[in-house]
Amino acid sequence: MRTLDQWFAEYAVSHQNPKNKAIHYICVPAIYFSIVGLLMSIPSAIIANTLQLNAPIIENWAFLVLLFVLVFYIRLSIAMAIKIAIFSILCLVVNYYISQLFPLWIFSLIVFALAWVGQFYGHNIEGKKPSFLKDLQFLLIGPAWVVENLFSKK
Repeated sequence: MRTLDQWFAEYAVSHQNPKNKAIHYICVPAIYFSIVGLLMSIPSAIIANTLQLNAPIIENWAFLVLLFVLVFYIRLSIAMAIKIAIFSILCLVVNYYISQLFPLWIFSLIVFALAWVGQFYGHNIEGKKPSFLKDLQFLLIGPAWVVENLFSKK
């Protein structure tokens, strides 16, 4: 299994152009956020009825999927897993409040589509294919790479 630094080094190869990086700093979190919203939009009565916590922020499919996603990050780095967990909680909370104002699935689908258009535009500028076309695990490395690049003191 590759280390987080090895993943980052390989991911960075197709993310050198400053404009592409800037686009990724916006679009990668937006995609992650929108996926959380789309997963929260799936009817989850079975989860709520089973847990009976009256806590819609955690009684949904997004929360369950995020638990498994965090296992991936824990295997790479506890520190990164904590950072991603914090971002994931923020996504759950904000998506919950958006769901109180608008149909969440529509909002999330629009954000998802626009962010992917931005991603592919960024890679067009870069002149390199997205990393996930080589290995789907890069779809989970992208958010960690953004967190590392935006919030680390390197």
